[in-house]
Amino acid sequence: MTAYPNLLAPIELGHVTLPNRVVMGSMHTGLEDRAKNFPKLAAFFAERARGGASLIITGGFAPNIAGTLLPLASKLTTRREAKQHKVITDAVHAEGGRIALQLLHAGRYAFTPWCVAPSAIKSPISKFKPRALTSRGVEKTIDAFVRSARLAREAGYDGVEVMGSEGYLINQFLAPRTNKRTDEWGGTPEKRRRFAVEVVRRIREEVGPDFLVIYRISAVDLVPDGQTWDEVAALAREVEAAGATVLNLGIGWHEARVPTIVTSVPRAAFASYAGRLKSETSLPVIATNRINMPEVAEEILGSGDADFVSLARPFLADPEWVRKAAESRVDEINTCIACNQACLDHTFKNQRATCLLNPRAVYETELVLGPTRRSKKVAVVGAGPAGLACATTLAERGHSVELFEALDDIGGQFAIAQRIPGKEEFSESIRYFRRRIEVTGVTLHLGRRVTAAELRDGGFDEVVVATGVEPRVPSIPGVDHPSVMTYAELVRGEREPGQRVAVIGAGGIGVDVSEFLTAQPSATLDLDLWRAEWGVGDPAESRGGLTKSLVETPKHDVILLQRKASAIGKGLGKTTGWVHRAALKAKGVEQVTGVSYDRIDDDGLHVSFVAADAGAGKGKGRKAANGGKGGKGGTADGARAFRVIAVDTIVLCAGQESVRTLADELGDSGLPVHVIGGADVAAELDAKRAIRQGTELAASI
Repeated sequence: MTAYPNLLAPIELGHVTLPNRVVMGSMHTGLEDRAKNFPKLAAFFAERARGGASLIITGGFAPNIAGTLLPLASKLTTRREAKQHKVITDAVHAEGGRIALQLLHAGRYAFTPWCVAPSAIKSPISKFKPRALTSRGVEKTIDAFVRSARLAREAGYDGVEVMGSEGYLINQFLAPRTNKRTDEWGGTPEKRRRFAVEVVRRIREEVGPDFLVIYRISAVDLVPDGQTWDEVAALAREVEAAGATVLNLGIGWHEARVPTIVTSVPRAAFASYAGRLKSETSLPVIATNRINMPEVAEEILGSGDADFVSLARPFLADPEWVRKAAESRVDEINTCIACNQACLDHTFKNQRATCLLNPRAVYETELVLGPTRRSKKVAVVGAGPAGLACATTLAERGHSVELFEALDDIGGQFAIAQRIPGKEEFSESIRYFRRRIEVTGVTLHLGRRVTAAELRDGGFDEVVVATGVEPRVPSIPGVDHPSVMTYAELVRGEREPGQRVAVIGAGGIGVDVSEFLTAQPSATLDLDLWRAEWGVGDPAESRGGLTKSLVETPKHDVILLQRKASAIGKGLGKTTGWVHRAALKAKGVEQVTGVSYDRIDDDGLHVSFVAADAGAGKGKGRKAANGGKGGKGGTADGARAFRVIAVDTIVLCAGQESVRTLADELGDSGLPVHVIGGADVAAELDAKRAIRQGTELAASI
């Protein structure tokens, strides 16, 4: 008996029988672009096949040079290149897995001057304007897809996935937004679909019946002038007739202004589209996006909405996701929290992808965690992300570990983050580490502020100080006023804010706090409310599935301030920053930049800034400071202007300071002392660095 009978049920897919319904979705790791990195990529895929993924889909490989995402990026165009892929396919097959190669033509998303598209329309997220393909160019591109599929078969792949979603070339042919042609490849929905259908049909003719042809279909484009539902359904039927084996859902274009994969998106937010598509075709359908735990996947499959679920980033976080589900070890799953900080943010910066929670991801051959040669007794002080990662990895390797935490529970900054609306997933990480402590045998001391003397006398061989950070209290006259609180006091519920709140500091914490103060908690958990806030409608009623956004009334009136004159949120992650900026704007958060904090008193927060007529500063922040709502107005004094912001509460998000007194006290003890995480560097909170640092230290002891 199993708690997941649908998830773990075998299924025939074309000529193969897969042992379960879990597909590892496509991710570009950064190892695809150079054949010298294929052994590392092979190790990455092999570990996921060993962990139970029934079918793995690679990152995208272009069918020709024009389709590459970047100069010299991944492509499959020659037999020599195909031969280099054998190390990947052999590694997956040796673990009993199956693997398909994704064929992706970037179209106008290519960051190259030679990019092409159905029409010469520049993408809002790309630097280069594409050249419109000629009719002959369209035919040659189809031939390139066919050639790549044949080469994939020669390379040992079990199939290919034709990338027809996310706004890449095939999707560009399908939507009026990007296809303005009037020839045989555009002008009507039928002609716009012809390119996608011909690619599938000719690939099937080339590779024969015993080869998987997965079509990644854009179920909802989420852009103006995208496809209607009738057009999507018609495409599904035509692709089926052309010879596709299965349909894998894609959701939204990369340029869409609707979040689809960030942590604030409710779980399985788009699974219903898979159910709608199943009613339009007899092909098996794969549901995707924000499916991160077995119970979520089981519910989708049990409802009949899909035949498979696709997990991409969850396999970065935990390569044994399927095995743990099958062995009733769900509480041991390292759950993907959809933070994007080490995966997609790395990809968009042309860095190798990994995982904030699992720094071994994509580094399997480099960050090796084998058993220790000599067991040591190690004290780890601080049960935040760095300390938790270090302590549990040390114990897993065979060391005797005692973990000391001054508070009554583990989590550190994650315990604060989980309280932010839209970041509830962070509680899964705390659950995971709590279980890891039990499984690895770490001795946990909660509510214990251990002293340097206790550590010196405790018989420890080494000490790891991971005592984290504390909020920095800036030197503002009146900062001890009763209206002032730190972000930690606010978010933990230790103090209650008034209706009107000023937030000092607009880094990641300041933005989170502003969302904490304005968001109605139900909106991040209720799918209907989330759809209403982001304007996600029905593609049967409006092209692209967009509708008017309806935002709930904010809980508090918030003014967000920063010293820098640059735009607020500029330093946030590329794939998530725009979501936060859009949320702040929608909730009416007043944003004030380029300010100096002069004093705090009963009248409120007194600030000054470069006056507008002084010729310095930049428009938006200067205007907000000078004429913003809710103050007593600005008065000029030479080149500076002043404003009193009348508020009930002032929240300090002005950075952090390392808590490392213990490390300093242990300096002359003779014990080897290691300082990691925020105790080492108190920059903007960086769990990615903290967890990697803790894991790498544990691997070296």
